[in-house]
Amino acid sequence: MPSKTAARRQNCPLCGKPRAAEYKPFCSRGCRDRDLLAWFGEGYRVPVDQPPDGTADDDRFDEG
Repeated sequence: MPSKTAARRQNCPLCGKPRAAEYKPFCSRGCRDRDLLAWFGEGYRVPVDQPPDGTADDDRFDEG
């Protein structure tokens, strides 16, 4: 008997319909394109640890 997580992996992550091999992991071109547009429109973000002043540790240098 397949587990619930295995069943979920067989569905489109956006709408839940069964996946299509041609558009894997999505069910259609529409869902694939919606996901891509969300990345382009910054709908998805990768978390980054950054100091409040906006500079990264690699950008700093010693002045001494």
